[in-house]
Amino acid sequence: MNRNSLRLRLVAGGIAAIILALALAGLGLTLLFERHVGRTVSQDLDVHLKKLLAGLEVDADGHIVVTGGPVDPRFSEPLSGLYWQVADDRGQTLRSRSLWDSSLLLPNDEPAAEEVHRHEAVGPANGRVLIAERRVRLDIKGRETPVTVAVAIDAAHVTAATTAFATDLATALGLLGIALAAATAIQVGLGLRPLDLLRRGVADIRAGRELRLAAGVPDEVRPLVDEVNALLAARAEEVERSRHRAADLAHGLRTPLAALAADAGRLREAGQSVVADGIDEVIGTMRRHIDRELARARLQGAMRSQPGASTALAPLVRSLIATLARTPEGARIAYEIAMTEHVTVPFDRSDLAEALGNLLENATRHARNQVRIAAGADGLGVAVEDDGSGIAEAIRPTVLARGGRLDQRGGAGLGLAIVQDVVEAYGWTLRLDTSDLGGLRATIQPDASTGLAG
Repeated sequence: MNRNSLRLRLVAGGIAAIILALALAGLGLTLLFERHVGRTVSQDLDVHLKKLLAGLEVDADGHIVVTGGPVDPRFSEPLSGLYWQVADDRGQTLRSRSLWDSSLLLPNDEPAAEEVHRHEAVGPANGRVLIAERRVRLDIKGRETPVTVAVAIDAAHVTAATTAFATDLATALGLLGIALAAATAIQVGLGLRPLDLLRRGVADIRAGRELRLAAGVPDEVRPLVDEVNALLAARAEEVERSRHRAADLAHGLRTPLAALAADAGRLREAGQSVVADGIDEVIGTMRRHIDRELARARLQGAMRSQPGASTALAPLVRSLIATLARTPEGARIAYEIAMTEHVTVPFDRSDLAEALGNLLENATRHARNQVRIAAGADGLGVAVEDDGSGIAEAIRPTVLARGGRLDQRGGAGLGLAIVQDVVEAYGWTLRLDTSDLGGLRATIQPDASTGLAG
């Protein structure tokens, strides 16, 4: 697919939308998970804080002691990430074993009674901790003493949980993205399938295998198919009118040419042979041009009227040779047919007869003693060879040019050009080279560059 491919644009656009949607979804889910973890941690800190408050007592000496406090084993493990601390205004401080020789640096605020404050501060080993703090008053020796109770957890635990979730989520979203991208490519392929079928249908019409586009298409493509079929119908009508006009013109010229030929005959009887020969040559040239234009006009509609035509080659070749053998030039030629009986060629019979007839007539006219026509078993290539003088390689393109003619070939150029017109209508091509018989080898074969043959 190149940059101008509609399929590429649709697939690329779909994948870009999928990537953007999954990225936004991943970011949103990660933020939601982080908030969820934060709420869970806050609830855990509240539970630990309540247990710590419930375990506060004052001994006989007026010292604060903690009995039956939080039972999480991490409070007893040094620098475990879970800490508690109790401090009063007299400078007495109690700490969990997990704090070791550190203290929680609480902000200088004054929480209201029964109110829990939450902070983020620097904890042990300069790590960030999340703190839940509450201030209560205890009766110590008849005096209400403010006591600050705090529970903290290392913020790295929240970060690690969020990071692990984001990693797992990225993997899952990546797999989902691949699946969605594949689904997008399949969906685009299915969506564009009618256009591909439309392209194939147009190719079949151009190759002569079909006359119209199939009507069984989705509703979105049907208007285009209808318009193309209408265009094909209008073009077929115009071609038919052109064929009739060409035929009328050709038939209209035949009568004056016949009269001119009669005048040439009278001039020859009157002893003016040079003038008569010149007129006959002009008449012959005009007739060949008329024949060519009639063949071209007929070819314009033949492929469309009979798509998928096929002709058995051997019987047609024998028929053409039988006709040529009755001519003065053909009577002296030995014809060799080198092909199997069941070879077929994807041509209408009359069009194939037009092409091979010109080739055999040309070979017969210029051969010394032998003409050979050969074909492969697949019928994709038919060669007509003679043992005449041939045509120099440098001037062969001139023979095939429109109206081209070499005097030494006696008008063969126009005949070969007619052959070229016929085979090109079927997606074939005419190639000229030197035969191993010594003369010209003219080969008609599928033109690989057009992809229309067959």
